[in-house]
Amino acid sequence: MNTYAFSFAGAALVARPSGALHWPEAGLLCVSDLHLGKSARQARRNGAQLPPYDVEDTLSRLEAEVEATGATTVICLGDSFDDLQAFEALPEAALDWITRLQAGRRWIWIEGNHDPGPVALAGDHLAQFRLEGLTFRHIASDDAPGEVSGHYHPKLRLRAASRACFLVDATRLILPAFGTYTGGLRCDDPALDRLMAPNALAILTGARALAVPMRQNRSGRASSRRGR
Repeated sequence: MNTYAFSFAGAALVARPSGALHWPEAGLLCVSDLHLGKSARQARRNGAQLPPYDVEDTLSRLEAEVEATGATTVICLGDSFDDLQAFEALPEAALDWITRLQAGRRWIWIEGNHDPGPVALAGDHLAQFRLEGLTFRHIASDDAPGEVSGHYHPKLRLRAASRACFLVDATRLILPAFGTYTGGLRCDDPALDRLMAPNALAILTGARALAVPMRQNRSGRASSRRGR
């Protein structure tokens, strides 16, 4: 299979190649940083013209993940919209699409730093959500075992290619950005190096989910560099 199964804080989880996290036992699918409306926000702020297909592409991939996993609960882990104006500017077709995805399942919007909460949409609007031993929030805290977060859009450069990735150690799990046009923060950035333990794994997205050491040297091999 192209997925990567692993245990985290007592939960049997699956990292999917798309960057979505699946918790089969709980019927739960989690995605982070959709940043819907990013192309419109870029045009509004600085005139940059990106092809205006990010909303359609992101929702299409999200729908595929919901259908593939049969999830009965979906958590959007913050920054679901690039900002509130981006949400307000979404076309009616996109809002209808989100409504169809929500039908028949629990949908949880976690508050992000870009979007304090799309409260006009159906679903639960929460600062964080706890289920069994896991706590879902947008930004990692300093001391929260069993924490699942997003925000940083981690990416790992492995030889010639840079790929979005999950980061996981014994206490913390950080999801990659799911949205189209989202950038990324390199895993050797001090912000991520400080958060993750020395033996942290990066689970690469792409054609298949592949786990490698988070800390790599320039040749793409595991580094002995220590974290926190």
